[in-house]
Amino acid sequence: MINLYDEDANVIGEVTRERMRAENLWHGCATIVVRSLDGGRVYVHRRTDTKDVFPGLYDCTAGGVIDAGEHPDEAAARELREELGVVVPLTKLFTSRYVDEHTRYHVWVYEARTDGPFTHQPEEVAWGGWMDLEELRGRIDDPDWPLVPDGREIGREWLRLSSS
Repeated sequence: MINLYDEDANVIGEVTRERMRAENLWHGCATIVVRSLDGGRVYVHRRTDTKDVFPGLYDCTAGGVIDAGEHPDEAAARELREELGVVVPLTKLFTSRYVDEHTRYHVWVYEARTDGPFTHQPEEVAWGGWMDLEELRGRIDDPDWPLVPDGREIGREWLRLSSS
């Protein structure tokens, strides 16, 4: 079960993940930009080919759907621990929303600073490695690079806010 949200990011109930996907219902996600301790690199990973949404594509954030009864802060810490095996303090950066023909959600974006080590969750992460900020900016702006569409949008917003 996951939190069901309204258009204004208020929790209005609970729903199964399957129903949320089938009916494209509003849900919540917590996502984390993982930066190196010196701040010059971002940890990027490739999703497994078995993921239900955007399989096999790259992502510049870790994260996922907020479980029923879970606060976004808790979801962010859980997702970072599950996907990358990392437990470090998180800084909340901003909230936003993402909508396309397959999904629509409210997103709480966090940043973590660590040099690892990382332990990938084999069901979700096929590969991971560091990318410097300028390369990431170029990849996000390259429509042919196989980046998850929501990660592209969130990454652009993060880069815009982090450089201002």
